[in-house]
Amino acid sequence: MNSNDPHTRLVEALDTSERVRAAFADHPRHRFVPDMIWPGVSGLPLFRSADPERWTRIVYENDAVITQANDGGSGPVNRPSSSSSAPQVMADMIHAAGVGPGMRVLEIGTGTGWNAAILSSLVGPTGSVTSLEIDPKVAEHAAKRLSGTGVSVATGAVPPDGPYDAVIATCAVRRVPEPWTTGLVPEGTIVLPWATHDSRGPTPIVALSAGSPLAGPFVRDGSFMRDRTQRVPPERFPGVGAESEREGHFPLGSEELIDQDRLTRLVLAAPFLSIDLHGHPWREGHASIVALGADDSWTYVWPDGSTTGGGPRDLGRELGEVHTELGGAGWPELTEFALEVSPDRRTHTIRSRPLGPWEHGV
Repeated sequence: MNSNDPHTRLVEALDTSERVRAAFADHPRHRFVPDMIWPGVSGLPLFRSADPERWTRIVYENDAVITQANDGGSGPVNRPSSSSSAPQVMADMIHAAGVGPGMRVLEIGTGTGWNAAILSSLVGPTGSVTSLEIDPKVAEHAAKRLSGTGVSVATGAVPPDGPYDAVIATCAVRRVPEPWTTGLVPEGTIVLPWATHDSRGPTPIVALSAGSPLAGPFVRDGSFMRDRTQRVPPERFPGVGAESEREGHFPLGSEELIDQDRLTRLVLAAPFLSIDLHGHPWREGHASIVALGADDSWTYVWPDGSTTGGGPRDLGRELGEVHTELGGAGWPELTEFALEVSPDRRTHTIRSRPLGPWEHGV
C-alpha cells in the first residue's frame, strides 16, 4: 500500500488486529461516502465537486462523517440522521462481536455500507452479512456501493429471519428491541450503543451475550444517533431561561470532567438524572458546561467547578455523592461496568466491581 494514500494512513493508524485492519484495507472509505456530506451542525453541506481536497480530508479523518441531516430534509440546524461511523469505533465494535470467517452477521443501520463491506471481508465466502436500513434512499445508495460484496441489504425496521452469530447495531437504543435478538444463536453476541437517556447524554457501546437476561460488559464510549423507532423530540436544555436558586461546588470543573472522560461513568451510576453538554458564554470567552436535569430540577457545572441550579433537588450535590462513591472505588474503567437487560427489556441494571446495582428503568 502507498503510505501517502489517505486510506492507507487511516488503516495503518487503527488500533486493532491485523485481520480487521486488512478488511478495512479492502474497502477504501471514499467509495462509500456520498458526494454530499455535512461538515457541521450548522451551515451548508459540502459537495465533493466543490472542494475535493476538503471533502477527502474530512472523509479520511478518524471520525464520523455526517452523510444525511434531518432525515433528508431541511431545518435550522443540521441534525445528523445518517453517517459513516468513526473507523476506530467500527473496529472496536467488530472486535467485540468476534466477527470471523463463516459467521452469519446482522448489521442494524447500513448507512453508507462501508461497515457492511468490511464485515463481508471478515466473514469470507462461507459467511454472510445482512444489513438493515430504515431509510429507503440511504439503503438504495448503500446497495449500489455494496454490489459485488455479497452483502444483502434489507429496508425497514424489522430484521430478516436469522439465524445470526452476531449482531452489530450502528444506532443507539434505550430499550433493546426484541426483533434484534430473535435470530441470535444461543452463543451469539449483540454489540450496540446503549442510550442512557431518551434524548440526550452518552451512548456507550456494550457487548451483550445472548440469553435471558441479555448481559455483558461495556466496550468503549460512543456518541451515536438514536434508532428512529425510539427517537423522541429534542428536550429543552435544562434550566434554559430559569433564574438560579442555589450555588455550590463540584469536585471537578466541567472541562476537567470532559477531559478526564468521567461523564459516562457518572451517568451509568446516576440513573436519577440526565447529563448534557452545552457551549455557554464564560467570562471573556466561551466554554463547555455540564448540565444536569431531573424532573423539575437542574444544575450547571461551570469550568471552575462552581454550580448553579434550581428546582426542589440539589442535583450538583447528588452527583457529587456519586462522584465520591466512584472515587472511593478507584474510578473503575468503563470496561469494568456491565449491563444486564431484564427479559421484558424495561429495566437495565448496571454493576461495576462491588458497586451497584444501579437500575435504569425505561
